Amino acid sequence: MTTSPPPPPPPPGAVAASDAAIAVINVSRWYGNVVAVNDISFGIGPGVTGLLGPNGAGKSTMLHMLSGFLRPSNGEVRVLGKSTWQHPDMYRQVGLVPEREAVYPFLTGYEFVLLAARLQKLPDPEAAAARAIRLVDLESAQHRATGGYSKGMKQRVKVAAAIVHEPQVLLLDEPFNGADPRQRLHMMDMLRRMAADGKTIVFSSHILEEVERLAENVLVIVAGRLAASGDFRAIRQLMTDRPHTFTVQSSDNRRLASALVADPSVFGVELEDGRLSVRTSEFAAFTVALPKVAQAAEVSVFELRPTDESLESVFSYLVKR
Repeated sequence: MTTSPPPPPPPPGAVAASDAAIAVINVSRWYGNVVAVNDISFGIGPGVTGLLGPNGAGKSTMLHMLSGFLRPSNGEVRVLGKSTWQHPDMYRQVGLVPEREAVYPFLTGYEFVLLAARLQKLPDPEAAAARAIRLVDLESAQHRATGGYSKGMKQRVKVAAAIVHEPQVLLLDEPFNGADPRQRLHMMDMLRRMAADGKTIVFSSHILEEVERLAENVLVIVAGRLAASGDFRAIRQLMTDRPHTFTVQSSDNRRLASALVADPSVFGVELEDGRLSVRTSEFAAFTVALPKVAQAAEVSVFELRPTDESLESVFSYLVKR
């Protein structure tokens, strides 16, 4: 009698599909010949998980499948143990904050949240709406029509409507768009408290700082593929330790190039058309070494500029690993 080997353990920060509040199993989604999500699998448990990637990476498509608005072209999406497609009863335990503007401009903020509470058939919808408005710090504007709200205020009232029934799972698509710094900090604090109470929160962002400040775990999606997943600190280290290219301008580029070649943090130097290009895989070590090398070579550094710091370049590096 033969036995099959045990399944491999989930990556750091992930959970097994059987234990996950959210389970995505070999999921793809395409539109004609365009592949928006390509064979992605992961599991998410309670806490805050950031869905990170450049615009157009497939984050919104993934969130729409998690919320049951889109059917996977292949694979399965489960939330709280049930398939998300054609199971509207799951919305009793799931809240969604879409990126697009989704408020009725003729309703006040309170009326908008109260409508959500009544749709959820809560026993005391008025009290639930007042509580949700208070949680997002919108009490001072709750009786104004949402058509006159700023973008940040509209985001907050959408969050209030999504949490009015105290869902077990909260999905947010770019929730901090338009929020000022104070509103952003308040929202992050609220989401942390929800996570501490055992809620599962997933939010998408293309801004690294937002994910770094809020998420315990991260899923990096690039061009519809899962490029990396796990603890944010580990992913951040991958991003920092990747090869970097710097352009340097100095009083004597040729002399500086000769001196830099001997530094252990540098593995490539190119001098062309009066421009000095330096390649390093040790970001921090190189920025510390450069002033010392330049001083020893009696060269003045006028400019140090990274040439590959866009999010797209960072994510592309993760995909190639």
